[in-house]
Amino acid sequence: MKVVVQRSKAASVTVDGKVVGSIGQGLVLLVGITHEDTEQDAKYAADKVAGLRIFEDESGKMNLSVLDTGGAILSVSQFTLYGDTRKGKRPNFMAAARPEQALPLYERFNELLREQGLHVETGAFGEMMDVSFTNWGPVTLIVDSKA
Repeated sequence: MKVVVQRSKAASVTVDGKVVGSIGQGLVLLVGITHEDTEQDAKYAADKVAGLRIFEDESGKMNLSVLDTGGAILSVSQFTLYGDTRKGKRPNFMAAARPEQALPLYERFNELLREQGLHVETGAFGEMMDVSFTNWGPVTLIVDSKA
């Protein structure tokens, strides 16, 4: 499982002109799932994301997590994180899990974040989405359960 983590001041996801998810301060997550991913990968990624100390404390040091700041999560499924661009000009998405495998694991990942006390909004799985946000810092990290 790969998760691109972006610290954000505000974010939203729109599908067909309708906002389906939005948050204030917190994290925008782009979540990719591959064939080998299991609930253990989802748990690892959820624990890592919830605990990442990427918000500043009163001294201006990155010492606080999204849990510490009371921030929220906007989680967006992103199969293109498993796009292979090594050959040719068109990405190959064979490493991305099929929807019937990816959707339950994506939903479980989000539930694991909620179980830690986080408010989680989502995009619409499998839909064409417009994601808007202010990347704060900017701060962008990648969590990879296999690395």
